[in-house]
Amino acid sequence: MSATATDLRKSGVSVIKIEHAAVQALEARIDDAFVTACQYMLGCKGRIVVAGMGKSGHIGNKIAATLASTGSPAFFVHPGEASHGDLGMITESDAVLALSNSGETREIVTILPLIKRMGAPLISMTGNPASTLAREADVNLDVSVAKEACPLDLAPTASTTAALVMGDALAIALLEARGFTAEDFALSHPGGSLGRRLLLHVHDIMHKDDQVPAVNQDASVRDALMEMTAKGLGMTAVVDTENRPVGIFTDGDLRRCLDRGIDVRAAQVAEVMVPGGKRIAPDRLAAEALNLMEEKKINALLVVDSDHRLCGALNMHDLLRAGVV
Repeated sequence: MSATATDLRKSGVSVIKIEHAAVQALEARIDDAFVTACQYMLGCKGRIVVAGMGKSGHIGNKIAATLASTGSPAFFVHPGEASHGDLGMITESDAVLALSNSGETREIVTILPLIKRMGAPLISMTGNPASTLAREADVNLDVSVAKEACPLDLAPTASTTAALVMGDALAIALLEARGFTAEDFALSHPGGSLGRRLLLHVHDIMHKDDQVPAVNQDASVRDALMEMTAKGLGMTAVVDTENRPVGIFTDGDLRRCLDRGIDVRAAQVAEVMVPGGKRIAPDRLAAEALNLMEEKKINALLVVDSDHRLCGALNMHDLLRAGVV
């Protein structure tokens, strides 16, 4: 039987509505049980061990990865393998997060007595608060759903989405409780553009020393143009006698001078510069420089030290070359 385009769209919208309702229902379940689960995870001296079978296992694997990358050391253990030696990976210093929609998954129920005997806190995430797993756990997180998005109400769909969202809620609550920062995140993501965005600082990519375009505030517009041409950044800082920026002069400012018929040989740059100029400290992240440029719709920044003296310059091309953009 062939489906029409309308049928396919209707099916897709139906799934999204059902899963959206499942996620919305979780909001009321961020309760004392959620707080207790977070406290167990924050208090464990070892690792958070996540376990689940089938589709719950796939979700558990993702939750473990998210926890590990956001400051809560975690790993995934397959419950079937746990019964054949991998249980030795769990210690009394750990906290165990077990996922099972039914709460009766045989491979998980089999290892419950051993986990309990070990003394590791057991946090369950189930769709059945009356199940064996939920009853045996130190705390149970209710991720039950009214129905699956599957029209047969068989394939795990809404239930896996709910479990995934609850896992994300745990991970981010722990991240904020630990005071986890962007730089902490970068340490576990050093490769690719993400690492570059989070690890690079302004001083790593800025122009320094003789590469920094700068003219005194009594210089002419012509002098400023010569400096801009020599340094090739499309702008120049305008500084006082102590090398503190008092303004910035850019290609755009030059065009505006010409449009107004200003004599660039005679006019002083202080008369036509943008006073102040946006600036940033060298120890700030390059990603912050990008955010500032995008927010202010500018292409260049002055870099100043703790004494507000000019020590560098940065433009959008530098960020592009460094892979920050």
